[in-house]
Amino acid sequence: MRVKFALLAGICASVAAFPAAAQDTTSDQTTEQSNDTARQQPAASLGETIVVTAQRRSEALQNVPIAVSAFSSEALEAQQIDNASDLQLTLPNVSFSKGNFTSASFTIRGIGDLCVGVTCDSATAIHTNGSPLFGTRIFETEYFDLERVEVLRGPQGTLFGRNATSGVVNVVTAKPDLSGFHVSGDAEYGNYDSIKAKGMINLPIGDTMGVRVAGFYLNRDGYTDNLYDNTRIDGRDMFAVRGSFRWEPSADTTFDLMGYYFREDDDRMRIQKQMCQRDPTGVLGCLNAKRAFEKTNGNSTLASVLTSTEFFRVAGIPAALQGLALGSVYDVNDVYANSVEPSDVRQVYTAYTPKYYADELQIQAHLSQNFGAMNLSLTGIYQDTNVDSSQDYNLGVQDRTGFATGLATLAALTQSPTLGAYFQPIYDALTPNGPTGELCTSEPRTDGRGAYEGFANCSSVPLAYDRSNQLQTSWSGEAILSSDFDGPLNFLLGGIYATTTVEENSYFVNAFGLDWASGVVGTVSALGAGLPPSYFGPSYYRNNTMDFKLDSYGIFGEVYYDISDRLKLTGGLRYNSDKKSVTARTTYLNFFNPFSNDGDPFDSPIVPLTGPSGLYDADAGTPGQQLVQQRNVSFDEITGRAVLDFQITPNNLLYASYSRGYKSGGINPPLAPVFAVPESFSPESIDAFEIGSKNTFANGALQLNATAFYYKYKNLQLSRIVARTSVNDNIDANIWGLELESVIRPDRNWMINLGFSYLHTEVAGDQYFSNPRDPGGGDPNAVIIKDLTNASLCAVTAPTAGLAAAYVTGFNSNLGLQGPTSFGPNSGIASLGAFSVCSALQANIPTGSGIQVLSPGVEVNLKGNALPQAPEFKASAGVQYTAEFGGGVTLVPRFDIAMTGTQYGNVFNGNVNRIAPFVQANAQIQLNGPDKRWYVRGYIQNIFDDSSVTGLYVTDASSGNFTNIFTLDPRRYGIGIGFNF
Repeated sequence: MRVKFALLAGICASVAAFPAAAQDTTSDQTTEQSNDTARQQPAASLGETIVVTAQRRSEALQNVPIAVSAFSSEALEAQQIDNASDLQLTLPNVSFSKGNFTSASFTIRGIGDLCVGVTCDSATAIHTNGSPLFGTRIFETEYFDLERVEVLRGPQGTLFGRNATSGVVNVVTAKPDLSGFHVSGDAEYGNYDSIKAKGMINLPIGDTMGVRVAGFYLNRDGYTDNLYDNTRIDGRDMFAVRGSFRWEPSADTTFDLMGYYFREDDDRMRIQKQMCQRDPTGVLGCLNAKRAFEKTNGNSTLASVLTSTEFFRVAGIPAALQGLALGSVYDVNDVYANSVEPSDVRQVYTAYTPKYYADELQIQAHLSQNFGAMNLSLTGIYQDTNVDSSQDYNLGVQDRTGFATGLATLAALTQSPTLGAYFQPIYDALTPNGPTGELCTSEPRTDGRGAYEGFANCSSVPLAYDRSNQLQTSWSGEAILSSDFDGPLNFLLGGIYATTTVEENSYFVNAFGLDWASGVVGTVSALGAGLPPSYFGPSYYRNNTMDFKLDSYGIFGEVYYDISDRLKLTGGLRYNSDKKSVTARTTYLNFFNPFSNDGDPFDSPIVPLTGPSGLYDADAGTPGQQLVQQRNVSFDEITGRAVLDFQITPNNLLYASYSRGYKSGGINPPLAPVFAVPESFSPESIDAFEIGSKNTFANGALQLNATAFYYKYKNLQLSRIVARTSVNDNIDANIWGLELESVIRPDRNWMINLGFSYLHTEVAGDQYFSNPRDPGGGDPNAVIIKDLTNASLCAVTAPTAGLAAAYVTGFNSNLGLQGPTSFGPNSGIASLGAFSVCSALQANIPTGSGIQVLSPGVEVNLKGNALPQAPEFKASAGVQYTAEFGGGVTLVPRFDIAMTGTQYGNVFNGNVNRIAPFVQANAQIQLNGPDKRWYVRGYIQNIFDDSSVTGLYVTDASSGNFTNIFTLDPRRYGIGIGFNF
């Protein structure tokens, strides 16, 4: 640790002397010419010009009045930027973290994908060659054969296809080179038996056409030890291939066609580790003071609650059948009581091997046609993406000891002459080899069938696992007309239409306990109602979007006016239109389905579909009963930007800008059970003010860029978990910060990159929400209730001390339940806790008592809290030296280090949500042959083997409030060889 902070002290000292940037000045090959040659910065003697298309035309990076960073293919290799996650280590105010549901969040200046759901738009727009991508798997893949990667910070809309409130990441692929035949290859071997290969072939066809084919392959062992069976999981097995075609029939016409395919099929883990400060009461599952290497109290989970003695009694199950319960919510030895959680984030206990499959197809066509001083650009892209992932829901192994009585009771009931026919199907489906044999859990199938239809996974221990899957197709078409007149006035005018369809999106949670509750409670209820042997179906939790469609179009344009040779004004406007429609439902334990029905549970012959709470209704917001929820929303907005930039000298630029960003709203999914949450969430908008300076000094020896910004955010979309489902709300926020980027070239053999950023984010105004970690809201007189009918939480409050506790105590005594109890010292919970029934507590409040039952809990004011995934500061440094030998042979060692400061995993902040600062350091040394025709390199990534946490996901009450953490990769090292002709 002392070594780390000594290095960091060096970074800070360097930044103080030379404020920072994470840029590479390696020459960038491009076939396009600048449309702004009068303002083109001449190439410096020590650092060659980087060309970017951040303003939809080729310009020198240092002339663009936008906060943009660019990495050429050489820079990506040198700084070991293999994927999107690595970009955060060198860019100011940029963070990246994987998400809980096969997604990721690319956060720029404190604004990321805080909205979770099918109908959410991305805050950071991801583009390939300028075209927007939807549901892309680009975060899984590795970079290969790229021309460059551009990262634009700040709202974008008048230049790039769809709106983006935080910024744009534009991945520009290498195009065919018509000048000659080229081929390159790279092979790498590293620890974890990692094998990686990349290759490219470039072939001209005559004088006007060319093709280019490139690909990569990666296969490695898992990063994580599964101590349950001494195996390794979280491996990779993936490949991608890209084919490009270019035709240049004349100097004014260029046509590009690109096809890309990516595929992954392995045992990747979406979630590296779960953490919890264990709650001894079982009401919350996990406490609120810290994240520890402990397991949630299993008594808090939906599977345990619905199979408990207490629920059976409250539900009115006859005493003679209450032996079918799998335990008590007051049991000290819950299913995870004896589970050991390793303190190493790369070690887990799981009886379920994770599965991960993803693929993506992209087909893109682009036509660029010059008409004198005008250019018409036409681009279209088609996407087809698929992802399907499953893993242990609790990353732990359950103890079945407490199930013994319930399993034996079931076996005995199958021998009953009168009851056997009712209970035999449960026995056959879940315990086919008897009470001491394997236990079977439903497969998470999209057709709704499970263990009771013969589709199950069986194991010696109870299983609990999830599945997250999505099928999506998209396409967009864009036209841009731009001018390059000799006079002071130029313009850009564009339009885009984009549509995307999600054909299937589901999140499943399957567990043996859920199947048991489905079968036992359903059978007992059917028996009492005189119905045929039935279970309550579906037998597992599923949040299902059956269809989602987005239709979006935008008309945008910019005007550029040279007030003088050095002063330029840019003005832009955009009109946005977004229409969204969705068909969805959330299901678990909703209606009777006879065991004899071997098809879709929704084809149950017992009509109406009667469930525990009456007729099944997927849409509580519409009168009557519906099998699905259907919603349509539309949004439109006018946005724009204004920029004034002044070229102080040919090498010094000063600019100031105002822009208005916009992101459309969406639709919240249906909940089960139903809570009062908004059916939809509003669009978010941002007023962004920025001032910046881009400078090159000392004949290219020093490049220094500085930016300051202030954001006024309205209706920022923010996700929280309610009833096992992500719902989105809107809050206001203020953000401001500073960014410094620098490249230092003391001579042509040395290159030093430095970067620093500071970020301040805060929730603006009074914003009240219930904290899922503390539904009591810090009120010592409140009682937090775990609802025995659905495992959700509510809070009982009263105007005087002790009144809420007395009310719950009296009410519970009539149900044979225990009264409120303390969560203990150092729990972070001031309130008391108890098991009870929220709806019954609400129905029996004494008139005039002032007692309230608040679901899902007491709301607290978030004013002043920091936004999630917004590190307060970041610092990075890289140094590279080129040693030259005879015959053109060079040896290039390079070292990079980056520190990310404190941030929070969600908007409620507090120690339990705090993400500690982390350090990442990489090094490599490469021996190059003459003209870099061949090379050999050795590398090491994450030198300190830091288990860096980049993000958190707090699950809901019915899962036990545990925290999933997402980390960067462990230390990797290896050797590689390559050639380039």
